[in-house]
Amino acid sequence: MYDTVNFNQFNNWFEKQRPNNFSYEGRFALFNYLEELEDDTGDKIEFDPIALCCEYSEYENFKEVQENYDDLETLEDLKNRTAVIEIENSEKLIIQNF
Repeated sequence: MYDTVNFNQFNNWFEKQRPNNFSYEGRFALFNYLEELEDDTGDKIEFDPIALCCEYSEYENFKEVQENYDDLETLEDLKNRTAVIEIENSEKLIIQNF
């Protein structure tokens, strides 16, 4: 059983329950990424915000990612290992944790 969640509902949940997990721009990018993933795979994604908080992390820039994953030399290295969501007009990234 699935409910359709629009961006406003998605954003409101995070603003109220987990405001520090993702920035507004990050939530927008993550929501769009998940919708595109649904379209590409044909599979519906259950809105499980706690799982999203565990599965994805937002970083200010690639250098901050490197502080947690010190074996990465380039953004391309990161993209070869996991899903990377680049946040428009920003150096921020959301990555699928690995």
